[in-house]
Amino acid sequence: MTRSSNPQHQPERGWARQEAREAAALIERALLEDLPAGDLTTDSLFGDRLEASSGPAALSGLGIVARCVARQAGCFCGSPIAEALFEKVDGGVEVSVRVGEGGMVSGGEVLLELSGPAAVILRVERVLLNFLQRLCGISSWTARWVAELDGLDAILLDTRKTTPGWRRLEKYAVRMGGGTNHRFDLSDAIMLKDNHSWILRKVGESSLGDWLATLRKGSPEAFLQVEVDSREEFIEALDVDAENKIDSILLDNFSTDELAWAVEERRSRAGCRLLLEASGGIDLENVRRIAETGVERISVGALTHSAPALDVSLELSEVFELEQEK
Repeated sequence: MTRSSNPQHQPERGWARQEAREAAALIERALLEDLPAGDLTTDSLFGDRLEASSGPAALSGLGIVARCVARQAGCFCGSPIAEALFEKVDGGVEVSVRVGEGGMVSGGEVLLELSGPAAVILRVERVLLNFLQRLCGISSWTARWVAELDGLDAILLDTRKTTPGWRRLEKYAVRMGGGTNHRFDLSDAIMLKDNHSWILRKVGESSLGDWLATLRKGSPEAFLQVEVDSREEFIEALDVDAENKIDSILLDNFSTDELAWAVEERRSRAGCRLLLEASGGIDLENVRRIAETGVERISVGALTHSAPALDVSLELSEVFELEQEK
């Protein structure tokens, strides 16, 4: 099985090398985007290097203490990227993490405390908050969905409906919110989707069993999932499962009654161990009812594509003189 394909056997994964690589690339792009030629305000008032024309208003050598504060309740995510950001700018800023990754926070709670040169903190303030608001937003939104499934066995999965370039970080945030990652990319697992089937059926010279045999031959160890959108297609997939060893059937836009029927139909097949996954038409109002049908997996694209940002602000609490190098 692949890393993300069989979530029931997927170990909890925190911030790993892949996330760090993606974060480094995003940080570099974000800094270039926001500081293409420096910070015209901060550089003049608090710049590290003062030119003769800076004038008497320029204040160098000032340090500040600043706190990233959650303005609303949620689930914290993003301390590794905050630390990586300040390592990148190399400004001597000390980052003190006040909340563990995946920890629930209340409105007004301090997430991070920063201490260091005023100029450095002010220059990257917006970049820092943009990262935190997005990641905390996804983890908080995911936590709301996970709470709806409390006490049930179904797991909540994300999808590949992610912001281009952000997939690893957004899926990391899903994990911090208590969700589980579906496949990370098209190389991660086999999924025979409706568009694949539509083309193959139009050709009309082969059957589902033939397609699955071809897929198994090409990637014998990969997790294999088949998407169906009708009872007839579901029965067809069940009929060929014994020979082709399907790992999961994705039930696309099935009603709760149809999902319950599918669970019973699967149960009636002696020795059938494939997993059933519900997808499509799922929201916070019906996700618990869907889980109660007995499906093992529920995939929700909204975890990433529709997560609202968590409101996080930077509040200053102290000004001090930096120690000057001799």
